[in-house]
Amino acid sequence: MKATQQTIQQIQRAIRKVVAKFPKDADPVLTDIHMQVKPDSAELRTYNDEMEELDRAVIEQWLEPTEEDLYEVAAPVIKQCLGQLRKEIDAMSILHPFSFVLMGEDGETICDLYIVDDDAMMLDTELLKGLDEELDAFLEQLMKE
Repeated sequence: MKATQQTIQQIQRAIRKVVAKFPKDADPVLTDIHMQVKPDSAELRTYNDEMEELDRAVIEQWLEPTEEDLYEVAAPVIKQCLGQLRKEIDAMSILHPFSFVLMGEDGETICDLYIVDDDAMMLDTELLKGLDEELDAFLEQLMKE
């Protein structure tokens, strides 16, 4: 399912509402932002580390039945929207490093959507896929020599 312009606008609006809760001039807080997609209601819910709800928005396109897993459909679109709002997100009064995390129904982390550190930002975790295995193999090879 390809995201419509309306879907992108609805997600961006939800992100901007969260950004507004952490204005640049406020005292910085220590938290990550947790996003949850609710397949039964097509809601995008956003929470802080204490699981206090920051925002909730219905994404109308997600109400349409799809054979794909909604998390697989939603994650790339949310990542895209976060990337487009980078300047606003970087100005949030949240202590670095912080991240936007997609979590499942039971609160388990599905993936990191957006990670902000003072000198680094990561939008795509695919670059790191398999890195642990490669490092383990490399270290094992070094130990043999």
